[in-house]
Amino acid sequence: MHSVRKIGKWLLYSTGILMLLLLCVFLYVVYVSKTDPPFVADRSSMQWQRKDHGNGFYTLGNNWLRKSSSGLFELYVEGDPFERGVVNGKLSRELLVLQEDYFSAQISKMIPSTFYLHFLKYVIGWFNRHLDKNITDEYKQEIYGISRSASSAYGYIGTNYQRILNYHAAHDIGHALQNMALVGCTSFGTWDAASEDSTMIIGRNFDFYVGDDFAKNKIVLFENPSQGYKFMSVTWGGFIGVVSGMNEKGLTVTINAAKSSIPSGSATPVSLVAREILQYAANIDEAVAIAHKRTMFVSESFLVGSAADNKAVIIEKTPDTLDVYDPDSDHILCANHFQSKALAGSEPNIKQISESASAYRYKRLQELLQEKEKNTVQNTIRILRDRKGLHDTNIGMGNEKALNQLIAHHAVVFEPKKLLVWVSTAPWQLGEFVAYDLNKVFALQGLQENREIYDSALTVAADTFLLGSQYKNFEKYREYRHRIARGEDINTDSLVASNPQFYHAYVLAGDYCLKRGQFDRAIKYYRQALTKEIATKQEENYIRQQIADIQKKLH
Repeated sequence: MHSVRKIGKWLLYSTGILMLLLLCVFLYVVYVSKTDPPFVADRSSMQWQRKDHGNGFYTLGNNWLRKSSSGLFELYVEGDPFERGVVNGKLSRELLVLQEDYFSAQISKMIPSTFYLHFLKYVIGWFNRHLDKNITDEYKQEIYGISRSASSAYGYIGTNYQRILNYHAAHDIGHALQNMALVGCTSFGTWDAASEDSTMIIGRNFDFYVGDDFAKNKIVLFENPSQGYKFMSVTWGGFIGVVSGMNEKGLTVTINAAKSSIPSGSATPVSLVAREILQYAANIDEAVAIAHKRTMFVSESFLVGSAADNKAVIIEKTPDTLDVYDPDSDHILCANHFQSKALAGSEPNIKQISESASAYRYKRLQELLQEKEKNTVQNTIRILRDRKGLHDTNIGMGNEKALNQLIAHHAVVFEPKKLLVWVSTAPWQLGEFVAYDLNKVFALQGLQENREIYDSALTVAADTFLLGSQYKNFEKYREYRHRIARGEDINTDSLVASNPQFYHAYVLAGDYCLKRGQFDRAIKYYRQALTKEIATKQEENYIRQQIADIQKKLH
């Protein structure tokens, strides 16, 4: 009896110690996940109010926001960091709120439990515990200014400032933990003899997909900071980072994700490194120096085009290494693997080349560039819209091996020496490409009336693919996908018939039949998928494993 009491006391004592340790860990996580906003000496801009001119046209001093007939939103902001943020938030308040609604809705689909969403707040907070220490005061103030206009509906995730700050690391976290975000981006450039009039041309697809809604309200931002160079970028509500942009010196920056290991914590978000380069670099050497200064927690390629240098290079950066790939040629290509001497032979990069769609897309890009002796803006857009595989093979609509995977948030084309930029309109990169002349846009002294600022004479027409039966079939395919996600019944033969060359249509059909115990039909679809052009080794392994598991059940 005495022994039982001793054991009971020991268990009680041990349990108490364990609970105390867990409480300490929880309190530590809560403490480190808390991020205070930066100090701002002059907050007078918080009292400023926008003027509503009707039809979605707003002004605030020299700053303005309007919706173009193209469907793109156009935003101009100027001033000190906090002022720019406040003005940005006030002018684009509705877009900021909608963007967070869309992003949160997508997260809720992935994590439907309210409890786990609350828990995720502390996990992300702990992961990002050093985030604010790796972001300059300038950008923290700008983010804080924007956050003053954020929604009050997501307090359970964090304060407005915490949330908007953390969203700037969302791509990096998703990329690192799931190797998914930006996985299919493609960019390239030509100059000198490779371009028709010898001028530099840079093109890029930004294949970032967080649901259809996330890409609805694209913003073409024109920013005139109190320090650094004026620049433009294609962005969305609440986001000050850069994924595609050009500054007044004719320096361009686009980002492409590369293979990353799982990090233990955050550092400087990739998009803010790109933003700093765009705002403060006038040439390649200055861009490389800025990239050297910052520590990142994922691997990334920065394709930097420079009017001053009349060429483009790729700054390849991992959490511990930086190298520059200079092709010493009149063209450059970039997918999602490294090419520099220091990083091309690294183990993660070799795995990326052998198992992902990156190398295939790179070869297809080479093919398309070789079809025309001289590149033009129109040819660049043709390449960005290409949906086929090597040797013009039909690999299905939406294949990750295609340059155009029909998921792009946007596509852009730059002519740095002319300070011209073409931005795609919906859907994806299939709509018109409208052109902006940065010389003219930055010469505006405010916008006194609601008028178009793009140069209509330079507009490139929408892809005729939108008018054909293939596009209608792809819309049917997407609707089948949505119906499956909603748990609705579908006809699997009609599903694969809507996109018959795409392996993933058969995978979806196989998964659908498997859930309903239709094993023979599931195996049939999986085997058909193996006869198509499969995007990645991981996908192929999944299909083969599904077949093997079903065969075990049947035998």
